[in-house]
Amino acid sequence: MQRKPTKRFWNAYGQLYGNEKPLATKKPKRTTERKCPTEQQEQFKLVHWLKLQKVFFYHIPNGGYRNPIEAAKFKRLGVVPGIPDICVPTAHPRKGYHGLYIELKRVSGGKVSDSQQECIDILTKNGYKVIVCKGADEAMKAIKDYLNG
Repeated sequence: MQRKPTKRFWNAYGQLYGNEKPLATKKPKRTTERKCPTEQQEQFKLVHWLKLQKVFFYHIPNGGYRNPIEAAKFKRLGVVPGIPDICVPTAHPRKGYHGLYIELKRVSGGKVSDSQQECIDILTKNGYKVIVCKGADEAMKAIKDYLNG
């Protein structure tokens, strides 16, 4: 017997593939105030757009919860705190840069940590373009500008 997908499944599916309307029927607590999308939701939107544009990219999975044993293992494997979220490598330098790194933040709130700023400075000194973007739309514009220039 097959199960029917739940509203929770369809909400996640809609966010991943660009459905702007949430499928849940719950009303927001305040109708005048809507929650700002999370950084993860913004990244889902950006990744979906990058795939549609057929842009080669990769995500650096540094975030998220790790139990202490797994965290120690990743640290031994070379995980560096503060590395930007998305990398768009290019075969040939564009605008004088070896590649593009995007540090994605929420549209409102979200700030660059000290370790992130340190990594941004190191990458910039080594010939990479690093942009901190507030939301997926700003990141899309930055990627278009970088790839078309």
